[in-house]
Amino acid sequence: MPRPKTSETAARIRTAALELIALKGVHQVSLREIAERVGITKPALYYHFASREDLVRSLVQPLIDEVEATLADAGPGSDPRELLGSYFDAIYRHRDVTAMIMGDPSVLAMVDLATAVAGWRQRLVTALVGPAPSLAQLTRAQMAIGGLGDCTIVMPDVPARELREAALDAAGDTLGLSRS
Repeated sequence: MPRPKTSETAARIRTAALELIALKGVHQVSLREIAERVGITKPALYYHFASREDLVRSLVQPLIDEVEATLADAGPGSDPRELLGSYFDAIYRHRDVTAMIMGDPSVLAMVDLATAVAGWRQRLVTALVGPAPSLAQLTRAQMAIGGLGDCTIVMPDVPARELREAALDAAGDTLGLSRS
């Protein structure tokens, strides 16, 4: 039987880590347990990931990269529904990572994700309601953004396209946008 390629092994490690961390929490899962789930030794796991933090970062980094790319050109004048749709798509694709984080918020601190999320929200708010929104505008924007994220987690059985449209309609309604 041929040995798996290094990238395949790293992917299997990430999959096992994501499943176990989502189930038990990041500090309740040992690297040995992850290695055993994959069928490798702990030293082999260390070949791919230098530390627990390195492994967790590898789980979260694709989400960070995709949201950063999504928001790269966001600003006042962006089409709100298009921007929210792109944001929904990015977080929907990584909802397993978001669910893991919601199950163990210590992951936020481990990879300093809270800072990134706060920055994303500020950029989205500015793009949606401008740099100096009223309290009402700010509240509606925060509700719309947070609601999109929540929908990707709490409604796992709803087909993606259907959920996307319903969530975007609700976010638009919250922001007072007209439907077209």
